[in-house]
Amino acid sequence: MTETLHQFVEHYGLMAVFLGCLAEGETVAILGGFFAHQHVFALWQTLLAVFAGAFAGDTAFFALGRSFAQTGLVRRISRKPGFDRARQLVTDHPNIYVLSNRYIYGMRILGGVVAGLSGIATARFLVLNAISAAVWATLFCGFGYLFGLGAEQIVGRALLHHERLLVAFAIGVIVMAAAIAIARHLLGREKAREHRAG
Repeated sequence: MTETLHQFVEHYGLMAVFLGCLAEGETVAILGGFFAHQHVFALWQTLLAVFAGAFAGDTAFFALGRSFAQTGLVRRISRKPGFDRARQLVTDHPNIYVLSNRYIYGMRILGGVVAGLSGIATARFLVLNAISAAVWATLFCGFGYLFGLGAEQIVGRALLHHERLLVAFAIGVIVMAAAIAIARHLLGREKAREHRAG
C-alpha cells in the first residue's frame, strides 16, 4: 500500500503541487519542498510547480475581479468579512498589497478579486504578482526542505518510503491546524472591527 502511494506521489506529485498552489497552497508547497529534499522531485521542478500554481491562481482571481465584476460569484466574495478593508488597502498601498496579500491565510481568493476590482494596471499586477509568487515559492518550499532535513537528522539516516509518507502526513496536519487557528483568529478580529464600525 505505501509503495503504491509513493509511486503515485512520484508520478503525479508535481501536478498535484501545481494544482494545490492555485488557491491557498501553503501546505502543498511545504510538502513539495519536503519531497524535494527526499529526492522524490527535483528541487527546481518543485519550485517551478509551486511558483506556476501560485502565479496562475492569483492571476485568475485578478481576472475574475477585473472582467466578471457583475457575476454572482464576485458579488458573494464582495460580501465576505475583510473585503472592505482589503479594498481600502489596495487603494492606499497597491504595491505592498499585491506583494503581501498571499501571505495572509484565507485571503488569496478574496485578495486577488479585490485587486482585479481596483484600478491597478494589469501589467503592474502581473509583475508584482510574479515577484511575490517567486518569494512565496522559495519560502514555503524552503520550510518543507528543512522539515525533510530535520526528519533525517532525528532518524539518523535516509527516510524509508513509508516514513516519508508519515512525515508528509504529519506536516500536513500541523500546517492545516495552524492555518485554521490563524484564519479563525483573523476572522474574529475582522468581525469585531466591523461590529465596532457598525
